[in-house]
Amino acid sequence: MAPRFLPNPTQMNSISTKAALREQALLNRHQVTADEIRTFARHFAEVGTAFAVEQGAKIASAYWAIKHEASTFRLLDKLAKKNIATALPVMQGRGAPLLFRLWKQGDPLAESQWGIREPAEGDEVFPDLLFVPLLAFDRSGNRLGYGAGFYDRTLARLRSMQKIITVGLAYSLQEVPQVPSESYDQRLDYVLTEREWIVCT
Repeated sequence: MAPRFLPNPTQMNSISTKAALREQALLNRHQVTADEIRTFARHFAEVGTAFAVEQGAKIASAYWAIKHEASTFRLLDKLAKKNIATALPVMQGRGAPLLFRLWKQGDPLAESQWGIREPAEGDEVFPDLLFVPLLAFDRSGNRLGYGAGFYDRTLARLRSMQKIITVGLAYSLQEVPQVPSESYDQRLDYVLTEREWIVCT
């Protein structure tokens, strides 16, 4: 993927709100081509599965890709073939954390009120490895999502229950020097891009 717009610290100081950064991040991500999206999906399926096996993951979750996100189907399929249970999130309503239900290709899906496909049935499960979507990230693991706070509430809940590992999936052009963060924001442990595996510090 060719280098594209990357905010420098001076530019970041002029972005006073997350909303402004979110708008720019969406514009940046729309520069990604269809071929780059498919290539990234293959890449994180290979690397993500190897990492899950190495970590001894029991249940791994991904997400239904939207708005120029690379499909996670190949990743979920590879994880399942390694006997790792796979799950997708289910929205319970604005202001509530996500819950996760087991899902593999071929299982039924329903469309949520937000237009996102999610498992139509099944008991709640608690992933120990989560592949997380994002709009922008920094190397400290700060993540900018779509603004509803679903993943912040979800990760906080899971971390209060058990040890989990979080991996953000992002194109390198989504990196920024610093994502504004609040006390309730949940940091990522790792970020995987088409170029590198980032250990967040």
